[in-house]
Amino acid sequence: MAENILELHDLKKHFPTTSGGLFSRRKGVVKAVDGVSLSIGVGETVGLVGESGCGKTTAGRTVMKLYEPTDGKIIFQGEDISHYSRKQMMPFRSQMQMIFQDPFASLNPRHTVGTIVGASYDIHGIKPAGGVENAVRDLLERVGLNPEHINRFPHEFSGGQRQRIGIARAIALRPKLIVADEPVSALDVSIQAQVVNLLDDLQQEFGLSYLFVAHDLSVVQHISDRVVVMYLGKVMESAPTESLFAKPRHPYTKALLSAVPIPDPRLERTRERILLQGDLPSPMNPPAGCVFNTRCWKVQDKCRSVVPEPVQIAPNHTLACHFPE
Repeated sequence: MAENILELHDLKKHFPTTSGGLFSRRKGVVKAVDGVSLSIGVGETVGLVGESGCGKTTAGRTVMKLYEPTDGKIIFQGEDISHYSRKQMMPFRSQMQMIFQDPFASLNPRHTVGTIVGASYDIHGIKPAGGVENAVRDLLERVGLNPEHINRFPHEFSGGQRQRIGIARAIALRPKLIVADEPVSALDVSIQAQVVNLLDDLQQEFGLSYLFVAHDLSVVQHISDRVVVMYLGKVMESAPTESLFAKPRHPYTKALLSAVPIPDPRLERTRERILLQGDLPSPMNPPAGCVFNTRCWKVQDKCRSVVPEPVQIAPNHTLACHFPE
C-alpha cells in the first residue's frame, strides 16, 4: 500500500447539550464520534458505513475541519491539522474537498453555475490558464454537463445534474482527498450508477482518494477498496471490501449485510436474514462496555462491562468484538 494521505487516530467529536431557557445549563454531551481510527492510502477509496445516527457524517465533517475535533488526531499528508485555525487551514483547503449529500441544499440558489463552480478559484486567488470561465466550462463538460449552461441557476437542473455541479466544484482545484457524504442517497437509483461511475472515472484520471460515507452497502461494495463499519460513534470492523462482504466477523456487520438484496431470487429466499431488535441507543447515554451489546444476539456479561479493543485478525482486517462470528 502506498503512503497514507489521511490518518485518523482516536478521533472524537462530542457536542455539548444544554437545558432550554434563558439561563441554559450544560446537561451532558452527545458522543457523535467516539474514538475513530482509520487510514486512507493515496488513490484509495475507503467506505464509511453504518445505519443513520451512527456518526459517519459527523466523522466526515470533522475530517474536513467543518467541526473542530474534541480529541484525537487528523493527519493529512503527514501533517497534524487537528487543531489548525481557519487561517492555517487555508493552504489545505485546496487539497481537501467535500461533496455534500443534498444537491438541492448545497448550491446557492441565487448564484449561477459558473459562479458556484468558479468560486474556488476566486477564494484561493488562482488564475487558471485561459481564464476562469473556460476552466469552468471544461469542468462542466468533464462531469457530463453542457458547458453552454454555465449561466443557468441551480433550480433549472435535476437532482442528478446538481450533484454533478457539486462534483465539478469539488474537483476544480485538483484536490488530493474528497470526502463524499452520501453523494448518491438523494438521487434516483437510475442516476446513482452514473454518478458512482463518474466518481470512479475522476479517481482514475486525477489520482483522487475518497472517504465515501454511505449507508447503501451495494454502492459501497462497488466503489470501495476498504470498508469501515461504524456503530454509535465507534468502529466495529474494518477490512478490505472483498473479505468483509464474503466473511463478516462482527455481528453488527453481519446484520447490516443481511439486509442487502441479492439479485438471485433463489439465494434471496434461502439466506439468513438478521433483524436487529430495538432502536439505536442515544449517543448522549451509550451503553457500558460494547456499545452494540443492547442489540447483539451473542451478548454475554463481559460485553456489558468491558469495551472491546480493536484487534487485527488478518492483514488490514481489524475487529472490536469479544465474541466474533
